[in-house]
Amino acid sequence: MKSTSLAALFSAVALLLAGCGSGPPVGPLSSANGPTSSVVVADGPSLPPPSAEDFALSFNPYRIGPFDVLEIGVFGVEGLQRQDYRADADGRVSFPLVGRIDAGGMTPGELELEIARRLGEDFIRKPRVTVNLKETTSRVVTIAGEVERPGSYPVLGRMTLIRSVAEAGGLDELAKSSEVLVFRTVNGRRMAAIYDLRGIQRGNYDDPEIYASDLVVVGESGQKRFIRNAVGAAPAIIAPILVTLLNNNN
Repeated sequence: MKSTSLAALFSAVALLLAGCGSGPPVGPLSSANGPTSSVVVADGPSLPPPSAEDFALSFNPYRIGPFDVLEIGVFGVEGLQRQDYRADADGRVSFPLVGRIDAGGMTPGELELEIARRLGEDFIRKPRVTVNLKETTSRVVTIAGEVERPGSYPVLGRMTLIRSVAEAGGLDELAKSSEVLVFRTVNGRRMAAIYDLRGIQRGNYDDPEIYASDLVVVGESGQKRFIRNAVGAAPAIIAPILVTLLNNNN
């Protein structure tokens, strides 16, 4: 989120929605000196998914980490066909014939070369090794605010907003289910949506999908007044409130 703090973003969302009253929200709010808000209300019924370019920008070349699951195979070699191997807590992977490899920090391609080098020294002439990432703990969603266990959680398979909150132990005793925000980069633009978990549970709208690199925030005490103002002006129980955050490069 660069130099823009979460508190400033909450404040901007609240000011925009509160200033719009019951009419359709528009933005950014302006004065004689220029825009006074860094958000505009976005079109559409739900927060759009990130593009392939967004994923590419948010991830560096993949490096193997602890507990990652790798599919490793040696072409044409009986007993060394593709199987799953899980890295241990130190990122080490054990493979038949070559033993334990300190794979942590390697790319899958680098691990292919290392396994091929070891096999080629004593066992197989010109081995053709493939290493594919199957599960990873580096593709994570960050869950912050008033949940029992804030932190980063792996996105394995399809994750939804309610599931992500549950992964973090659920809401704590100070949380409000109407004060859940999701921040995401879509086509290079920073976006956010305000959700009311009660609306999802009642079937008013679908439980939105959560993607790796999303930030889910349940209103923290220092930011409650901003969120409460926003929800009071335009409740999110019927539909989520979507905004686009401007000045991403500031």
